[in-house]
Amino acid sequence: MVAVSNPLTRVADHRARVADLVGVMPVADLPVADCLGLVLAADLVAPIPLPPFDNSAMDGYAVRAADVAEVPVTLPVADDIPAGKTSLVPLEPGTAQRIMTGAPVPPGADAVVQVEWTDGGTAAVRVDRSVVVGQNVRTAADDVAVGATVLTAGTPLGPAQLGLAAALGFAVLPVRRRPRVLVLSTGSELVSPGTELLPGQIYESNGVMLAAAVREAGGEAELLRFVPDDVDAFHAAVGARIAEFDLLLTSGGVSAGAYEVVKDAFTGRGVEFTKVAMQPGGPQGAGRYQGVAVATLPGNPVSAQVSFEVFIRPALRAAMGFAQVERPTAMARLSAGLTSPAGRTQFRRGKYDPVSGQVVTPVGGPGSHLLSALAISDCLIEVPEEVTELAEGAEVLVRFL
Repeated sequence: MVAVSNPLTRVADHRARVADLVGVMPVADLPVADCLGLVLAADLVAPIPLPPFDNSAMDGYAVRAADVAEVPVTLPVADDIPAGKTSLVPLEPGTAQRIMTGAPVPPGADAVVQVEWTDGGTAAVRVDRSVVVGQNVRTAADDVAVGATVLTAGTPLGPAQLGLAAALGFAVLPVRRRPRVLVLSTGSELVSPGTELLPGQIYESNGVMLAAAVREAGGEAELLRFVPDDVDAFHAAVGARIAEFDLLLTSGGVSAGAYEVVKDAFTGRGVEFTKVAMQPGGPQGAGRYQGVAVATLPGNPVSAQVSFEVFIRPALRAAMGFAQVERPTAMARLSAGLTSPAGRTQFRRGKYDPVSGQVVTPVGGPGSHLLSALAISDCLIEVPEEVTELAEGAEVLVRFL
């Protein structure tokens, strides 16, 4: 009897499974200053107009336009209006009031003469150029009317959006909170960078890389390092912390060899392991452990980071409420031919050159240990699973990093 191997899991199917596990983050009311990079969870309706009052667009003099229709003319300066003044004296006909940019225009004034068109006087001012009604005056509600929906639910919050919210008086905003991710680094061979390596040891890098990737995607990451290749120690380390997080992200220990501690620890405990039809990054796992989402990535550094880009980053972005969860993409022509294994989507590292006609150059080979090639790449070249060879000049999809 011939054993039939299980078919490989398609990339799209595993990506959907990971996204379903992570789910959507709950809504939290956060201080507006802490909302950069988050997604608004409800429509934002203006409680006040913008500007909230008629104000000056210039440093100069509030006047009645009719009083400066014929110039030059000299008017007594009846008052000073700095920005922030709350008690205003009505402007009497035939007078001016010195006013600063952003200061409220006094009742009776219908224009502002900019200071450059005057002699800058303080007791009396000579106006050398006339103005028309409304000139240099920002009228109330010119930008935003009371009751207007200024930002809709699902809007990513950048500096301009946060500035608008603050200008409307919002101290807190309803947002999808950041996913909390525990990044687990396993392996008895791992040691901290900066220490001396003994024979058989390597510096731990996956945890640092993946925690940084979580933060770059918008999540919060905490690194749990140097869990040894021992199932009991693994359960103890993970069990003490996992309830605090939305996702446990591991790298390594998921292949078919001996001492695969992640696979040994989670098999039969809610996490399923599979081989995804991709290169690099075939061995993957996903499920729930103690009620918390778990995603297990392969241990080779390029495999781990490519897997993060393909599976984890989109899930985190979707969990935060982003409508667009994918990296930007483009079509490009290969500067050199390449080969790809049959039946697997290949993600090769590349350098994109838009100046020379949208050309992408493969960087390094397909090896999952070539971390330096990944570090100098700015995109992933995606080769579909049905394609085994591409010639120089062939068009490919690139995903920008």
